[in-house]
Amino acid sequence: MKAILHASAGGLALVMISVFWSATLISELFGTEEAVAGVKTGILWAMAGLIPAMMATGISGAVLGKGWRSPVVARKMRRMRIIAANGVCILLPSAVFLALRAQAGQFDVWFYGIQAVELTAGAANIWLLAQNMKDGISLSRRRTASV
Repeated sequence: MKAILHASAGGLALVMISVFWSATLISELFGTEEAVAGVKTGILWAMAGLIPAMMATGISGAVLGKGWRSPVVARKMRRMRIIAANGVCILLPSAVFLALRAQAGQFDVWFYGIQAVELTAGAANIWLLAQNMKDGISLSRRRTASV
């Protein structure tokens, strides 16, 4: 059951971050300022779902990995620390800043500078989460094969 929770929460987090990233890029390239403001506001509201998904992923991963001495588990834990730091230090503050700025119609150098940082950090988290998912699948196959 813990493994199902972990995989579901991790998958949800990966999908949500990917949707945020894609919606941002599409609205910036093809949308109006109102569309960008809507996306930025939506992302901020959706953090209410992403944060618990990320917490569930981290906690369930720590529980599942407890006692394992596998280099794969160690890699997943290192990545998760980076993902969490990226989220808390860059992505969440950026989401708040960009939503407020977009709602006020302030699409200036600060907005686009922070937007570039957010897209970069988001892409990094997508890649790191995907690597963790790949490693998690390989761990579950090993565990199933050994049982």
